[in-house]
Amino acid sequence: MNSLPVPSDNPIRHLDEDALGRAHAARLFAQQVISVDARQGAVIGVLGSWGSGKTSFVNLARIELDAADIPTLDFNPWMFSGAEQLVESFFNELTIQLRLRPGFAAIAREVAEYGEIFTSVEALAPISPWIGVLGALLKVTSKIFKGGKAGVGEHRARLEKALLRLSHPIVVVLDDIDRLSSSEIRDVFKLVRLTASFPNVIYIVAFDRKRVEIALTEEGVPGRDYLEKILQLSLDLPAVPPPVLQRQTLAAVDNALSGQKLQPFDEGRWPDVFIEIVQPLIRSMRDVRKYAASVRGAVAALEGQVELTDVMALEAIRLFLPDVFGLLHATTEALTTTWGGYGDMSDPNRLRTAIDSLIEKAGDKGGVVRSLIHRVFLAADRHIGAIHYGGEFRARWLRARRVANEEILRLYFERIPGESLLSFYDSSNAFAAMTDKEAFGNYLRSLDPERLEDVIASLESFQDNFRLEHVEPGTITLLNIIPDIPHRPLGMFEFDSRLIVGRVVYRLVRSAGSPEAIEALVRKVLPDVAALSGRLELISMVGHREGMGHKLIPEAAALDLEHDIRREIRTATSEALVAEWDLLRLLHFAREGSDGGEPPFEVPDSPQLTLAILQSAVTETRSQGANSRTILRSKRLQWDPMIALFPSLEDFKGKLDRLKAVNQKIDGALLALVDKYLEGWRPDNGRE
Repeated sequence: MNSLPVPSDNPIRHLDEDALGRAHAARLFAQQVISVDARQGAVIGVLGSWGSGKTSFVNLARIELDAADIPTLDFNPWMFSGAEQLVESFFNELTIQLRLRPGFAAIAREVAEYGEIFTSVEALAPISPWIGVLGALLKVTSKIFKGGKAGVGEHRARLEKALLRLSHPIVVVLDDIDRLSSSEIRDVFKLVRLTASFPNVIYIVAFDRKRVEIALTEEGVPGRDYLEKILQLSLDLPAVPPPVLQRQTLAAVDNALSGQKLQPFDEGRWPDVFIEIVQPLIRSMRDVRKYAASVRGAVAALEGQVELTDVMALEAIRLFLPDVFGLLHATTEALTTTWGGYGDMSDPNRLRTAIDSLIEKAGDKGGVVRSLIHRVFLAADRHIGAIHYGGEFRARWLRARRVANEEILRLYFERIPGESLLSFYDSSNAFAAMTDKEAFGNYLRSLDPERLEDVIASLESFQDNFRLEHVEPGTITLLNIIPDIPHRPLGMFEFDSRLIVGRVVYRLVRSAGSPEAIEALVRKVLPDVAALSGRLELISMVGHREGMGHKLIPEAAALDLEHDIRREIRTATSEALVAEWDLLRLLHFAREGSDGGEPPFEVPDSPQLTLAILQSAVTETRSQGANSRTILRSKRLQWDPMIALFPSLEDFKGKLDRLKAVNQKIDGALLALVDKYLEGWRPDNGRE
């Protein structure tokens, strides 16, 4: 899937990889190495901070050294631990590499023999960095004489004689010294000091000056003094110019994202985020490569589900301010809680304290964290500035896949979308199909019915994007799907499915424009709404009834539509009425017309309809104790509205008896509840 490799942290080896333009400086350095007086050996330092490109610089210099036929050998002190192993391995490595080069067999043999002297731990016993070397060598010499071997002087003389015959010096590179422990750094520099006086041997040691000076400091003697005694020449790598580093960072990110499934990308925000958050944290080309690889990995893992600018901002924090990043997850509430207006019930002091802790944790990079809040976590901006974002912005951030929304932020951290976010994804697909009534309905019905209500509720997030082409197919489909939504127990403050669908339909219809346009839309839509309950829902929504209507159409038109729906209810068959999902409300609405001069409405004498009325009259009350999270539920009947549908209580009892006679499988709990009401029980009596 990905056409380009993940950016690596490997040093460059070829001139065409020189993104920083250091090839010329490396060539001059190599020429300086070649021209140095190496008759008594030399130690040359390449100094720079971690990640500054020391190894890459040395590799560029090698090209010039190779062109001049200068043998360049490598010794990696990382491979060995302990003074004895370090010394033994040093001479072994040099011996092996010299044997592989034509014309160096004799020198390789002399190096091997001389190296045997240093195989004893006593050769590099713990001594002061710049005293006691002679004593250590005398101990080794004494040990060798006891074993009957040639003396150290004779071995050294033969090796020096062989080295002096060379037409070019040998260069030995020791890199990444600053990554060793302090004791290992001391061992390496003892080794260099003990072997640095060989003629025609030039050591190039690459390290971070500050790190090595600290490691070499002993007993109050500065490590810098020791370095000055060892190094004959040193080069401090120049800092990468900010424009070059900026250009390399942008190019590396662009390369890393090539071929990826990209997130939504707010190009307008990216320049500010880069300049204020990303760029201040990147100090070297190593940081560039690490950052590009990190962004690539995050984008691949998130699969287009989080806005790209936010991802790139957070990845910079994760890499370069890990302590701050470690607090972000625990600070989600403070980062994403919007302003609730005057009378806000949140605890602003507690939230502000959490934001202050983030900024404090950043130390001298506190300005970067402030920019992160201002540019990325907009809800928290009120704690550091003057901008207050209200709750209406949450839906916008959700649509834009911004981490300013809590669900998106948790997805970034956890890589697993929560239920509400999954519903939002499905609602995104549903919204994309909304202009086609058949496609919209088919998509909604293809979902797990248990998730249907949540998906429809999430459509409210797209209200700013509702257009005229969405209104007709969206309204018809949503009103027709209400009976397909399974009933589920509700929490204390949750809405039922009719209200949830109604909220989305209301926002759709409202987007049609003027009252006249909405009236025309409603009249066009009503014939395609299958259930009378759905039609009544729409008519009530746009009408002028107190507590129900939003007055979206002229009042006269609303009265006309109400008259028409009552006529449809009066003429509906018992079988059709039984199938209605809001039957009790529907029948009451028809009954109201009798007071306005319309023909009287009488409930048809049908046992099935009587049962449907009973079932439609059942409600559930929810309560919660003061010191308990448990929700107590109990069934109630809308008794008075239900009985009002019948000519008398006796008429109702007669219809109930006929129902019992023809239907032996009626819910016993429902009949027991009806009997309680017939016996005079009412919820407000306080008796169960």
